Amino acid sequence: MLRHKNAIVTGSTSGIGLAIANALAGSDCNVMLNGFGDQVLIEREMAEFRNKYPSVKVDYSPADMSNADDIAGLVAQAEDVLGSVDILVNNAGIQFTAPIEHFPADKWDSIIAVNLSASFHSIRAALPGMKKRNYGRILNIASVHGLVASAHKCAYVAAKHALVGLTKVVALETAEYNITCNAICPGWVHTPLVQKQIEDRAASEGIDEKKASEELVGEKQPSKRFVQPEYIGDLVLFLCSEAGAAFTGAPINIDGGWLAQ
Repeated sequence: MLRHKNAIVTGSTSGIGLAIANALAGSDCNVMLNGFGDQVLIEREMAEFRNKYPSVKVDYSPADMSNADDIAGLVAQAEDVLGSVDILVNNAGIQFTAPIEHFPADKWDSIIAVNLSASFHSIRAALPGMKKRNYGRILNIASVHGLVASAHKCAYVAAKHALVGLTKVVALETAEYNITCNAICPGWVHTPLVQKQIEDRAASEGIDEKKASEELVGEKQPSKRFVQPEYIGDLVLFLCSEAGAAFTGAPINIDGGWLAQ
């Protein structure tokens, strides 16, 4: 479906980003992976991609999503190695939780940089090429917390709300160029970020991780089940397809009923 298209997926060495990268590669899209982690494991991951998707080009960049120059370099690398950036998935994210009066200023700055400013910098770098080719699909992985709030997550909620706003502006500015920009807003997905919250909850409440996990999901999602990363990968494929061409500027929640309440 996406043969000869080229994609960047930030934060794609695990979790949601890895699932999205697999979905794109499985549709014959060339992929630039990005993220931190053990270099041996990343090399193994790339080898697995090449084995599973032999017709697809796969490359990797360790670009730091809190650094504007690194982000510009990531886009330039993708254009050089893959040939273009047709699909941009801004997925990299970090989290920290605390009441606002105890929230460290450096944590605020880091979360805003990675969860919001990184998308600005990557979109800014990728758009000229997309406009020149009259094609582009930009997917910002926001969160249900881009649409509603939860206590103790001031930086994350602020960044994700702003990311939804940025999505709408980009959609309006690119509407006549066959470029779409949408924000995917997942509920609870069992990723490393969420696992850390489960562990913290288990420790603070003196319960096991299974109980903490059930409580965490059950408080918000009527389905009482985590959203699977693969579901988000499939949604990305739809939004990149011709059938998704009229979706732009939309915050799309995939949340097990969270926002229906």
